[in-house]
Amino acid sequence: MCYPRRMTKPGAGDEPAVDVLGVPRAADGGRGESTLTVVVAFAANVLIAVAKTFAAVVTGAASMLAEAAHSWADAGNEVFLLVAQRRSAKPPDPSHPLGYGREVYVWSLFAAIGLFAVGAGVSITHGIQELVHPEPASDFGVAYAVLGVAFVLEGVSFVQASRQARRAAARRDRDLLEHLLETSDPTVRAVFFEDAAALVGIVIATAGIAAHQITGSAVPDAVGSILVGVLLAVVAFVLIDRNRRFLVGEAGSPELHAAAVRALLTLPEVARVTQLRLAVVGAGQVFLTGAVDLAGEPGETEASHVLASLERRIAATPGVVGAVLSLSEPEEPSLEP
Repeated sequence: MCYPRRMTKPGAGDEPAVDVLGVPRAADGGRGESTLTVVVAFAANVLIAVAKTFAAVVTGAASMLAEAAHSWADAGNEVFLLVAQRRSAKPPDPSHPLGYGREVYVWSLFAAIGLFAVGAGVSITHGIQELVHPEPASDFGVAYAVLGVAFVLEGVSFVQASRQARRAAARRDRDLLEHLLETSDPTVRAVFFEDAAALVGIVIATAGIAAHQITGSAVPDAVGSILVGVLLAVVAFVLIDRNRRFLVGEAGSPELHAAAVRALLTLPEVARVTQLRLAVVGAGQVFLTGAVDLAGEPGETEASHVLASLERRIAATPGVVGAVLSLSEPEEPSLEP
């Protein structure tokens, strides 16, 4: 017979925190480093946006205007990401027993939509206008200087995002791109892809402006603006899709699922595991439900106490916002790690 159990939240009971899932985590789920990554990106993008706007006004280059719109969009996106970090960190309350972790995907989704609407929209629109009504550009040296400084500043932000992502990928034995697409932390993903797009965009803008200077035609510059817009649109669609998937509910990765099964089977109270579900409810946060067979065939009262103890130990694991366990049905097959 299966006895349903209540949900136990972190902090319940007085048992020590044990990493039952077998996945080491920082106490704050890495939130501190993610915030640093966003702050570095925000500071860099504000400086870059101001410089690019000045250069766009002075030179009249379409690619430079596209880059200015790109940097302002990125700076605005970092504001959304900082809001996401703050709001998702709110503790659980009666109206939100699993906490506010999914807020991070809502605000990150706003940031991705902003990147598409402002960055891609302005860049493509202005590039098309420049093709239809070309205008001469001047003071190319200013454009090159600003783009050079922008490349260095974007590089600093990109290095910070890359460092965080590579460490996290190494801990999970993944390659970098796989981790960036699969991680439940949308902030480091957004900063990494936005900075990568910014570096590629600067190269495109430089090539377009150089071709404009050499040929005297505004067409290469306009094409550069359009290419920057298309690049931003692709990045925005990737970020929108990833946030959408986590908002509608995505399971923990197969690696995490297997690690959790292995860890549960090492507990002396657990004879076998027949059901296990890990639902992602925030950046580095999961809610666990499952069914287990207890060792020693305890009676109903003792089984209730054992399950409650297991729930507390699981819920005390950093990154687990709650756990619900029940007893396995005799005919249920066992899960293999």
